[in-house]
Amino acid sequence: MPRFLIAAFGDPGHAFPAIALGGELARRGHAVCLESWSRWGEYVEAEGVAFVAAPDYRAGLRVQELKPYQAAVRSSHATRLAVRDFDPDLVVVDILTVAGALAAELEGRPWASLVPHLFPVHQPGSPPYSSGARSPRTRLGRALWRAFDPLVGVGVREGRTQLNGARARVGLPPVAHLHGGLSRGLSLVATFPQLEVGRTLPSWARVTGPLVWERPADDDARSAPPGDDPLVLVAPSTSQDPEHRLVRAALAGLEHERVRVLSATNGRPLPAGVRVPRNARVVDWPSYSRTMPACAAVVCHGGHGTLAQALTAGVPVVCSPAGGDMGENSARAAAAGLGVSLPRRLTTPRGVRLALRRLLAEPRYATRAGELSRWARRHPGPAEAAEALEGLLAPDPPSATAGARGGKAPRVGLEPTT
Repeated sequence: MPRFLIAAFGDPGHAFPAIALGGELARRGHAVCLESWSRWGEYVEAEGVAFVAAPDYRAGLRVQELKPYQAAVRSSHATRLAVRDFDPDLVVVDILTVAGALAAELEGRPWASLVPHLFPVHQPGSPPYSSGARSPRTRLGRALWRAFDPLVGVGVREGRTQLNGARARVGLPPVAHLHGGLSRGLSLVATFPQLEVGRTLPSWARVTGPLVWERPADDDARSAPPGDDPLVLVAPSTSQDPEHRLVRAALAGLEHERVRVLSATNGRPLPAGVRVPRNARVVDWPSYSRTMPACAAVVCHGGHGTLAQALTAGVPVVCSPAGGDMGENSARAAAAGLGVSLPRRLTTPRGVRLALRRLLAEPRYATRAGELSRWARRHPGPAEAAEALEGLLAPDPPSATAGARGGKAPRVGLEPTT
């Protein structure tokens, strides 16, 4: 059986999908090792996956405080030792873990990319990725956005220059193609194809469906206030909004609504003086898999992990982007009829209240989310991703299978939704 080493340093949005993939590969009988931050070690091993700690410190500096390619160069030395020790047939590298790709090449091992969110490569004639703008629907709209293509190109070429600088520092030759941090052998895009509609993906990118995993938690829907009113889960980002602006707005804005509110804090306590109304409960880190199926709506920042869990459970969303790719996720979800996008400037008690009223008043949002939930049950992301990796190492993988999910993203409605 092939041996897989997965390198995924980072917060839950990157570590958790890697754990989901590693657990699936282990259950299939493969030898799997995952390199990540120490805080995730016990969870990795509980999935039957070997764990090796990624470097958190180098020369007195936290890796997170370095520039991305500085961190990659520093971390690649330790990752190279992990590759050498575990002796994998294939290295799977999270999109932000450049050190894994450098180490794999230095050790002469093939590598594949894991993209735990939407495919981030810019499509000409579309808004810049993570801008939060919706894709154009007319020829004029595409023409207007093409005016920004040269500016996007400048940034992409600068990224290639920085990557090649890192490659030179570890003794690797430069790459000529753009987006060199993505494997041309196979890049797993762990999202819903319904969120990639209208985009053309390269043949080496395969949309698998989300890779959902969550850490163990005691609290769930039973921790919510009692009653029969619709349950709303407030699920803030694990990496953004440290002052809990979204949670505070939701608690105040929904106090007099006919809903029950269960809010997470993700280990970060609410600021002093925040009042929790009678129709709300605040817990540390509830189980989303046990809570979301009982919810009528999820209010979140639009991080891909939370969005994927909500849609897998068939629950529509109110997304209030706080940074990173959340604007892109929110725009795509709104365009697909899966929820309401609430701009950051409107993340106020009134803004959250009106957005939720709209979501609950229009059944089409819940209907659409239910369609994606049924799709996810028929196409489990971890199994799809594992099969793609196994096919990459097969002696003569059929060409039709290897590219089955590349090219133009599947259109919503091509297959039955019930």
